[in-house]
Amino acid sequence: MEHNLSFPSSSVNHVENYRIALHSCPPGHPNRSLSLYNLATSLQNRFKQRGVISDLDEAIKLRQDALVLRPPGHSDRSTSLNTLANSLADRFEQRGIMSDLDEAIELHRDALLLRPPTRFKQRGIISDLDEAIELLRAAFVLYPPGHSGRSSSLNNLAVSLRARFEKRDMMSDLDEAIELHRTALLLRPTARFEQQGIMADLDEAIELHRAALLLFPSGHSDRSQSLNGLAISLGDRFKQRDIMSDLDEAIELHREALLLRSPGHSDRSLSLYNLATNFQERFKQRGIPSDLDEAFQLFLQLPHLSSATSRTDLSVAKSWVASAEKMKHPSALLAYKTALKFLDQQVALLSSSSHHFDVIREAVSSLATDAFSCGVRHGALTTAVELVEQGRAVFWTHLARFSTPLDELSVSSDIGTALAEEFKWLSFRLRNAFDQSEHQSPQIRQLTMQWDDVVSRIRMFPGFSCFFLPPLFSDLQKAAENDPVHVPLDATQAEVSEFSSEFQSLAEQFGSSDHQFKLVGILRKLWNAIVDPVVQALRESNVRPGSRIWWCPTAEFTLLPLHAAGPYEKKKHDLSHIYISSYTPTLATLIRARKQVSRHASSQHFVAIGQGNPVEGRELKCVAPELAIVAEHLKPVVSSFTSLEDSHATVQGALDALNHNQWLHLACHGMPNRTQPFESSFAMRDGPLMIKDIIRTNWQNPEFAFLSACHTTVGDEESPDESIHLAAAMQFCGFRSVIGSRWSVDDDVARQVVSAFYRNLINSGRLDCTCAAVALHKAVKSLRKKIPLEQQIVFVHIGV
Repeated sequence: MEHNLSFPSSSVNHVENYRIALHSCPPGHPNRSLSLYNLATSLQNRFKQRGVISDLDEAIKLRQDALVLRPPGHSDRSTSLNTLANSLADRFEQRGIMSDLDEAIELHRDALLLRPPTRFKQRGIISDLDEAIELLRAAFVLYPPGHSGRSSSLNNLAVSLRARFEKRDMMSDLDEAIELHRTALLLRPTARFEQQGIMADLDEAIELHRAALLLFPSGHSDRSQSLNGLAISLGDRFKQRDIMSDLDEAIELHREALLLRSPGHSDRSLSLYNLATNFQERFKQRGIPSDLDEAFQLFLQLPHLSSATSRTDLSVAKSWVASAEKMKHPSALLAYKTALKFLDQQVALLSSSSHHFDVIREAVSSLATDAFSCGVRHGALTTAVELVEQGRAVFWTHLARFSTPLDELSVSSDIGTALAEEFKWLSFRLRNAFDQSEHQSPQIRQLTMQWDDVVSRIRMFPGFSCFFLPPLFSDLQKAAENDPVHVPLDATQAEVSEFSSEFQSLAEQFGSSDHQFKLVGILRKLWNAIVDPVVQALRESNVRPGSRIWWCPTAEFTLLPLHAAGPYEKKKHDLSHIYISSYTPTLATLIRARKQVSRHASSQHFVAIGQGNPVEGRELKCVAPELAIVAEHLKPVVSSFTSLEDSHATVQGALDALNHNQWLHLACHGMPNRTQPFESSFAMRDGPLMIKDIIRTNWQNPEFAFLSACHTTVGDEESPDESIHLAAAMQFCGFRSVIGSRWSVDDDVARQVVSAFYRNLINSGRLDCTCAAVALHKAVKSLRKKIPLEQQIVFVHIGV
């Protein structure tokens, strides 16, 4: 355990004395690490009292020096790791620099591995537990009555005593553990109030908060936290008793806490939120307009936060959105812009793992479509389009940035070439790290920071100032050959939800019996409510029959077969008789695909992969004949043709083949995973080829993929705007043109469609991926009288 040399560590007036003591312990002196530790502790205490950040910076440097002198095996290494971690965490709270927090977490993790309680759990050596209990008793002495850490310290000691009782059956250990837990509970009246609603507990909590605040005078680094705790408890009591003085005092306390949390403080957004919501509550009680004005003035500070964006910042921005919408405040559109900006920054931090998708799913919700609606209501149509684009497919959009070519930058200058190479290297590493071990998160965060720095430097180059910034309407407009047309629809959100629910229920039954009558009924409803008004607008805009159109659906529209809508009556044309439909998940994706031009246009390398006997799933007897048909059509016209079947169609075999081919035909089982969409997969001989495997690839100039498998465009129903499905994975990984399926595909139907498709695709002895939609349209048209309606509309085209 640590011992100070000769000065009480609790004093803030002995920094210079400890500095003198350090000078008397030069490098190599046996007491130097201890002297470094003591001076660091004294500086940290002075920082706590006065809030001077330079004291904390110096303390961290001294603790780092001390840690170097305490290598693995040193008895005080665990203490040094913990104290350095705590200091870094304190600095993170002040400046919001994520690298400080990352380092603190790693140091705490290292310290935990050296602690006896952990070692006891790992090895079961009772002496480790005895030592842990003595250390916990010593630690408890450091938390006097009123200290915020006293309750946790009591609980930790109680847990270890309980563990020793289970090993030795000493009743005294169990009795003491029970008493300690009871005492700890009494120190947490706020928590008990939340559980049981006993007002006396809340009153007691307020008095304890008042007593604690006296321990944190002006200048103390923890004063803002203490002010915040007292204010929250007073706000809770106001909600119970409606005593206005409690709310008034809470506002003043929150105001003082905010003043102590400068724009770079990690908790500033939370303080802005707390004060704003209290002003809103007082406005509700008294109706004084200045309270509401002040609440929104606080929210208006959110776009100017200077710290790294946190999940809390995004949550607060969404609260601003909700408040502005509810009060019909003119800041609503700015609130949406801020929330979507924070969302983009959060995705950049979280896109290294599919496990973070739940966080993104929760954050996204209906944010993009709500922002669009707000823009339309405010008459800002171009802004509405920009926001709905920015808030959709956010996961894919960020991952797609790793594949961005920088040819123009490379040829601009030597510096431009170096930047492009650095960007390419970091992008490759980040993409390759997707969904790897969670223990790599600090390294991934470091790579992300380096990548962000490179992006910032690229923006300084002429012509690159908007690099990776959300696209403007003028950019998105390029997705349409002519001026875009705004078509108002009479269908309500409730009706669209009903259409979607009705169709999803029906689609689950496809293949088991004849559902043509019900299907036609739904397709007629889609035609009347949604598609026919669009067709009329296109006709008025002189879009000729037979032209290609692209659907970019949002929210629940993504779940509907818009391409198949029609009146389905004699002498009336369905949509497929008028226009050739394609889909795109976002406008930017379509624009990017159109810009891509293969560097190897003169050579076309095609691979056909078929797996009819996967490790899981029923046998697919039509796979071999289907691949034979593909070979028959393609071998004469492509530069090289590779076929992988049965034992050769493995996960690694497929990935390797795609490194050398730009054209793909894949015939196998498609396995959607609605709960873990990144684990949706193609069934190979040795296991699943999952979306997360596809993301980690770095294919060169992919052109076209025909996914002859079931459910390849089926994604997560809870977040349809994110388009996490197999076909989207192929497109966002670079394939310009993709054909996928909406539901189950009949084996024999697939064989017939594939044959007709490639017959129509081959034109003038060469392949052109921009002709895929037309080829699919013609193939289905030629088979209309031979296959049922549900199978005529199962395949869809995505991309150019």
